[in-house]
This record gives sequence, structure tokens and C-alpha cells, in this order.
Amino acid sequence: MFKGRSLLTLLDYTPDEIRSLLELAHRLKAEKSQGIFPHRLADKNIVLLFEKTSTRTRCAFEVAAYDEGARVTFLSNSQMGKKESLEDTAKVLGRFYDGIEFRGFEQQTVVDLVKHSGVPVWNGLTDLYHPTQVLADVMTVQEHIDKPLNQIKFVYVGDARNNVANSLMIISAKLGMHFVAVSPKDLFPDAKLTADMKALAGETGGSIEITDSIDGVVGADVLYTDVWVSMGEEAQFGERIKLLEPYRIDMDMVKKTGNPDMIFLHCLPSFHDLETVVGRQIFDEYGLREMEVSDEVFRSRHSKVFDEAENRMHTIKAVMVATLTDELDN
Repeated sequence: MFKGRSLLTLLDYTPDEIRSLLELAHRLKAEKSQGIFPHRLADKNIVLLFEKTSTRTRCAFEVAAYDEGARVTFLSNSQMGKKESLEDTAKVLGRFYDGIEFRGFEQQTVVDLVKHSGVPVWNGLTDLYHPTQVLADVMTVQEHIDKPLNQIKFVYVGDARNNVANSLMIISAKLGMHFVAVSPKDLFPDAKLTADMKALAGETGGSIEITDSIDGVVGADVLYTDVWVSMGEEAQFGERIKLLEPYRIDMDMVKKTGNPDMIFLHCLPSFHDLETVVGRQIFDEYGLREMEVSDEVFRSRHSKVFDEAENRMHTIKAVMVATLTDELDN
């Protein structure tokens, strides 16, 4: 069921398969907390192929691999697309490695890596999808909200066209959650993806709602946001600020949910203060001390962002173990 498969988008996985990955992630997290390391990936070699910068994705893959006994190569200066075609690079890497992680721009790149490498490929982020992130997000929801997933109202606020919003809508539809994207109309998600996920949600008992009204947050169990400008879109800061400033998650929005037990999630990094070079540049140019989330919310009891960040490691470990071993096929 799992061994030998790639993870390019959760569109390719059934609801039961996603639940199995989440259950495995919880089990592997419990093992690690007890100091149990069975080294299921002993003698496996994994390459991490990066076009975009990273903190959580690289570290999560490396630590997860080491915990399970694998060896890792971090490759950010390959010849792929420069002096060597993607096809040739994939064929070489497939001879050396048992699995390939890719973090970059084009979704087609991961598709082609699968086609030519002959080994499992895991999408660590592309412009369209971020599947390992949303597995960690749902794992965090399961840890902090005492409700079945089909009773969860999951609200994403901000740029609803980006890879994280796409993937959250997909996993919500797969698992029967009530997903709401609260966004300016200019940043609504792709119409076809939305229609497809509404149809899927109709089969799983979930629902998909897209709105430009802040009232969409009422009753939320989860408020989620992401940066206003994704990597490669930095020239659009001024335009995005005008569109998205009314959608900043602040304590007024938290109170508007009417749910004192709601949690706040963010895939990170977050511009919630002036402790970054980019944050200071934005302040100097636009006068903003915080962007997609207020510092008050980010540091509040509602915020579970660092649990969420840790869970990247556990869910990524589950994906590698599932696709490189018989762990979930027995």
C-alpha cells in the first residue's frame, strides 16, 4: 500500500491512507519520547535536494532520518537544470539513493524526479503543494483539540492561493473537516481545485467555504495563517500589504471566533515582530511592526506553532518509514 510510493500531493492518498500516516506519526513520536529508536531505515541513503531556503524542512528530514538509522546528503548546489538535465540528474540520484526529497518551485520537478529516478520522492514544498506541512498541522490539531476531525472548523486567513492553503483545503476535504478560507477575492484559491475539493468534502462529510468576510472565523477551532508574500514573490510586498492588512490575525479576530479554546497555527517563519532583517525592512518602508499575525497572538496561550514545527519531524519520519519499509504494509 505504501512501500515504494512517493508523496507529491495528498490528492494521491486516500482518507484512510492519510489517517494511517498520522497514526504512525503519533506512534513514532511516542517512541522517540521514550528513547526507542528501532532504526527501521538502517542502511538507507536519502538525498535532500533544495532550490529554496529552509529551516524546518531540512532539519526535520535530517533528524527524522538519523533517528531511524538512515544516512543523509543535503544537496543545494547540484548541476540539475544548469549543466545537467533534470532527467539525467534524477537517473544518477536514483542509482545512489533510496529516496529523494525535493524543496523548490515547480510541481513538475517532483513529478519528473519520480518518473526518472525510480525511487520514492517526497515533496518538501513546491509552489503548488506542501503536503508534509499539513500532515504536521493536522497532527497538532489532534493533540490539542478534543474533538474528532469531522467536527473541526479549520479557518485559514490570508493568501488562499498559496501552497499551504491548497494543501490544507485538500487534507480537510479528505478527512471530512469544515475548511474555511478567509481571503480577499483577488487571492481566492484556484477555482477548479476548490470545486474538486467541495465535491470530495461532500463524500467525506466535510465542507469547503471560501469567503472574503472576516465573519468566516466565527466558531473556528483553528485559526491558521501564512506569510503574505511567498518565496519568489517579494516584489509584490506593497500590493499584498494593501490587500491583506485587514486579514491580520490579532486578538480581536481571536475573540471573534467565540471559542476560548481555539488554537493558532502558522507554518513559519512568521513576521510577528521586528527581530528579522525582512521585518525591519518592511517597518522602514511601510511602517508595519507585524504582518500576518500580531505578536500578542503569536505568543499567546492559543499559539501552538512550536508544537506544530516539531511535528514536521514526526510526520516526515512517518512518510519515510511508510514509503521505504513494510511498516504499514503488514
